[in-house]
Amino acid sequence: MPGSLSTFGFKVFLILWTLGVPVFAAPAGSEYPMRRVADIFQPLSRPAEMIHEATVLVLMICAAVFIVVTGLLVFIVVKFRRRADDDGQEPPQIYGSTQIELAWTVIPILIVVVLILVASRTIGEIQNMKMPEDALKVRVVGHQWWWEIHYPELGIVTANELHIPVSDRDPEKATPTHLLLQSADVIHSYWVPQLAGKTDLVPNKDNELWFDPYETGVYFGNCAEYCGTQHANMLIRVIVHTPEGFARWVAQQKAPVPAPQTLEEIEGHRLFFANACMSCHTVDGTVAEGVFGPDLTKLMTRQTLGAGVAPITDKNLWSWVKDPQVLKVGCLMPDMQLLDPEVDAVVAYLKTLK
Repeated sequence: MPGSLSTFGFKVFLILWTLGVPVFAAPAGSEYPMRRVADIFQPLSRPAEMIHEATVLVLMICAAVFIVVTGLLVFIVVKFRRRADDDGQEPPQIYGSTQIELAWTVIPILIVVVLILVASRTIGEIQNMKMPEDALKVRVVGHQWWWEIHYPELGIVTANELHIPVSDRDPEKATPTHLLLQSADVIHSYWVPQLAGKTDLVPNKDNELWFDPYETGVYFGNCAEYCGTQHANMLIRVIVHTPEGFARWVAQQKAPVPAPQTLEEIEGHRLFFANACMSCHTVDGTVAEGVFGPDLTKLMTRQTLGAGVAPITDKNLWSWVKDPQVLKVGCLMPDMQLLDPEVDAVVAYLKTLK
């Protein structure tokens, strides 16, 4: 029964998340609003605005084609419908109308050419945009099924949640964020609809993406390329701060992690290093230097677990340590077969990582 309830709740979560309903509230005291998911018609960054403008033009052209074709179809159906006095004879046929042939050949070609030019221009403007020297540089590495995030110039490593400063609407004053996209295993795709278009992360190839959000908030996205069992739960959060808020976040990430104090925290620290945790995860200032799982140095400063599958709460953290497969079936983190008191201790230690 608990497994069934968990599966049902997970399905409800996926439906709400897909529809754009904010399933996680903003953290207590947060100054940043939660933005709706996948709302491409409310762009809040220059790349997203360029894509939006091209999208509107394409939709208008498609709507015009639909109206013309449907109108002609309705006209023909009504005008040439079977009548009561119909003698059943086939009406005279007209063959080889040069004007009609030209119309339905040339007009579609012109429409396709216009669409190609619009798409090419939009792609070119986005990809060829020159980044200013003060652009924030971030390296994002896609894993099954989570995001590794590096700030090389700041010396910060985190996971799943991208923190960036807000930009200015004036292109001359904009402070964009430039992402270098890489993959550690299979093809992924980074997509935050309100900020930019989809960009693939391909093994052994570097791709690039940039955006300059105009408003603070928590923006949602997800992996847009099927990458395995938990593809749907490879979620993205982009947290756009005020310049002051981003500076505080950077200082928080660089601050040393406090040492465990209580007996339970100390025991959890021992268990963390006695088991395989340190083989996959990194905790700055310790011998834990694993690279197969997310960096846990500032775990408790994040909003969610498992690349967005659940908010960080005592209950969810306990469940995750006890058996990660409960919250994220198929994830590559194994069940360590810890006893409940050992899970309590490990959770107590993890809660010191802030």
